[in-house]
Amino acid sequence: MHIENLKVFVSLAETQSFSRTGKLHGITQSAVSQQLRALENHFGVQIVDRNQKIFRLTREGECLRAAAQDITRGYDILINDLKEMRHEIAGTIRLSTIYSIGLHELPPIVKHFLSKYRTVDVRIAYRRSNLVVEDILRGEADLGLIAYPTKTRDLEVIPFAEDCLVVICNPAHPLAKRKRVKLAELASQCFIGFDHDIPTRKATDRIFCEYGVKLVPSMEFDNVETLKRAVEVGAGVALVPAETVRQEVAQQTLVELSLEDCHIKRPLAYIHRKTAVLTPAMVRLVDTSTELGKASLT
Repeated sequence: MHIENLKVFVSLAETQSFSRTGKLHGITQSAVSQQLRALENHFGVQIVDRNQKIFRLTREGECLRAAAQDITRGYDILINDLKEMRHEIAGTIRLSTIYSIGLHELPPIVKHFLSKYRTVDVRIAYRRSNLVVEDILRGEADLGLIAYPTKTRDLEVIPFAEDCLVVICNPAHPLAKRKRVKLAELASQCFIGFDHDIPTRKATDRIFCEYGVKLVPSMEFDNVETLKRAVEVGAGVALVPAETVRQEVAQQTLVELSLEDCHIKRPLAYIHRKTAVLTPAMVRLVDTSTELGKASLT
């Protein structure tokens, strides 16, 4: 029995999928089944209840799962400690990020990080917020980047920055001649918003409610890039993270207005599984993000 057998089993217990486990470890579905059989033969017990239509561990399987998690976690900690002692910062980091962070906040962070740690390979996937969380829980990404994070039993949250929300409009819009606007004034405009399940939308809905503003979007989108394009063509006004419109404001295709009566901050954070052990490279990336995030606020 090798440590890799236990790692494959832990992934199988978490994903409850032979095909997904194979994909995570770069092996075939058949190879996953063979490793499961090898564990059962080694310990002389049945690990998966094959009488059930859905994936289910036996009592012995649950016991092995808990022990395997401890063993593999301890092994990963040992490997990372040895790398730290050798000052070795290398390997691959799989990032899953929402579009607004991945396309705007993340690029300068990754550029700065890779300038210091050239042997690290950073792979980025752009996803909706709920899919970022799924990627982390399924082990398909090492770190996730989301806005308005919620700490759960299975997720660890590491805040690294925050930005503010601003109002944007087309340069020909009547509001474009102003610098500030009150929140209540948005109710009289054609307002373009995010989809209901986007965390930023949920946060702004709560704020509208607190200020007694009844605002129903005339259009809704699931990402900030499409939303910006709608505002650029004059379809209405929107409330977006300031960092996401720097280029358009500089090119004068959009006008940015601050809110006069409130200041809406959007917290950004890394997430990872609580059972995961962050490699030295991952720790350095998080540290770099936090340092640059604090610098941008000063």
